Amino acid sequence: MRELRVETGHPYSVHIGPHAIGLLAERYQVLLAQADQMVVIADSRVAELHLDKLLAELEEFHPKVFQVPAGEKAKSAESFMDCHSFLLSENCSRNTVILAFGGGAVGDLAGFVASTFMRGVAFIQVPTTILAHDSAVGGKTAINHPLGKNMIGTFYQPQAVIYDSSFFGTLPDKEVRSGMAEVIKHAFISNERWLDELLAINDFGAMSETELSIHLEKGIAVKAAIVEEDEFEGGVRKFLNFGHTLAHAIEAHLGYGKLTHGEAVVLGMAYALELSDNARLIDFLKWAKANDYPLELLLDMPFEALLPYMKKDKKSTASALNFVLLGAVGQPYVEKVEEQQAQVAFRQLGITIKEMI
Repeated sequence: MRELRVETGHPYSVHIGPHAIGLLAERYQVLLAQADQMVVIADSRVAELHLDKLLAELEEFHPKVFQVPAGEKAKSAESFMDCHSFLLSENCSRNTVILAFGGGAVGDLAGFVASTFMRGVAFIQVPTTILAHDSAVGGKTAINHPLGKNMIGTFYQPQAVIYDSSFFGTLPDKEVRSGMAEVIKHAFISNERWLDELLAINDFGAMSETELSIHLEKGIAVKAAIVEEDEFEGGVRKFLNFGHTLAHAIEAHLGYGKLTHGEAVVLGMAYALELSDNARLIDFLKWAKANDYPLELLLDMPFEALLPYMKKDKKSTASALNFVLLGAVGQPYVEKVEEQQAQVAFRQLGITIKEMI
């Protein structure tokens, strides 16, 4: 079992390994026993597969369960209010503890619910996807708005992150691809040797659980270090958004849930590398093609349709598009990009991708 400490204003631990959920009734027994109620907010698809296993570990605490739609559909204003209605109908209080059980979407939703119910109650992240190694750590919570992704939310740190790697075995291929996108993002902004290791992987299914856990631990360590330096995204934390400006625009344009977040991030990172004139673009596109990321989608999307969403991105201003770009590996930076320059780079990336596929 691996453990990392996140030293924010409210410090907490991230536990990674098989059967990590056993720590809930061991390491966190006092916290849970002191709560008047425990509520599990669970992704409905994950609940079908793994809820019984979680509840078996929590039997002594008599948890109540509220299921929300699977994936990005959970991050709606309707789901947010439904969670609050459930908490109120169950007579929950400021001493209630919420557990987020599922992928990044339910973690974002449950964290936002926890931060706003009774002006804030304790919550624990119990992520079940590879992607959630990024979203479950750092305290960002949010729901989506039709005009933009993650536009309504808070910074609110969990009490702990319990990351049980035994859940990975049931992940569909697209969710593995989605999660590995955020892993390689962390490598791009931190460590070239690690990046080279990841770019050499042409079959995610060939990775062992141990190998995957090591990569996830490295990714969490990168994020934890950045969050500790800049908890509320006033500076270097923006680097974690490498690839996300275009990615969020694609997700909003297509409709949330039509493409996994990680698949969109891969397209966004390719675009950021093009804007950066970065020499690793071709290596990255070859890796993306080998691992079946949908590069061809960029060929069918007009830049003009994506531009309004990029203008609403939290990193942009009314007068310019702000992108996280990359010099050498491990040297991200934020730069303003004029619309015409952004459009030219988008077209050039399309040409490059068309030549490859």
